[in-house]
Amino acid sequence: MSLLEVKNLQVHYGGIEALKGISFEVNEGEIVTLIGANGAGKSTTLRSICGLVQKSGGEIVYQGKPITNLATQKTVEQGIVLVPEGRRVFPNLTVLENLKIGAYLRKDDAGIQEDIKHVYGFFPRLEERHWQMAGTLSGGEQQMLAVGRALMARPKLIMMDEPSLGLAPLVVRDIFSIITRINSEGVTVLLIEQNANAALRIAHRGYVLETGNIAMSNTGHALLNDDRVRQAYLGKSEK
Repeated sequence: MSLLEVKNLQVHYGGIEALKGISFEVNEGEIVTLIGANGAGKSTTLRSICGLVQKSGGEIVYQGKPITNLATQKTVEQGIVLVPEGRRVFPNLTVLENLKIGAYLRKDDAGIQEDIKHVYGFFPRLEERHWQMAGTLSGGEQQMLAVGRALMARPKLIMMDEPSLGLAPLVVRDIFSIITRINSEGVTVLLIEQNANAALRIAHRGYVLETGNIAMSNTGHALLNDDRVRQAYLGKSEK
């Protein structure tokens, strides 16, 4: 069943057409990835969905209802959260305080405490450092915290903008394994990544975005083995 439908979405920044009428869908329970070069429109797509960017045309439908012009807070209330590029943790607050900010729209104290424990189950290192200022964590730990903070909103759809950016290969592997675990617990994932190889390996389906247009779409496995995708995004010999 389709959870999110993006129909003919257009976004302009001044005279520049960042998205030229893209359409795609994310079904409930899937991991869907958007891959593409820098400047292809990937971040703009996610920011449009959660109301951070003004749309110049098209429609966004979530759970069968239009959310095209919904304010960001309202999209969070609907169960859509964004893990932004660059982590964006609050550096002068502790790990625990950052997690609690993720639950700012909730009033169920017992549920919030339960979810903090749940996040610590995913990321034991965050529990060890719950008292530490977020700004003093490593890049990988900050990424874990950004994901944990998003989970505190109890999302139905979690969107992730370049979660592996700037991280060591071992940490990248951990992050992708956590994404599949989150998905296995019933959270739908929309992922944008420059690390196309890692993203396509875990994705049920993928879309290739090129200068504001969707150039290709297929299963993650099929795109991973497509010669055009391998030459453009994975390096010629990578399989």
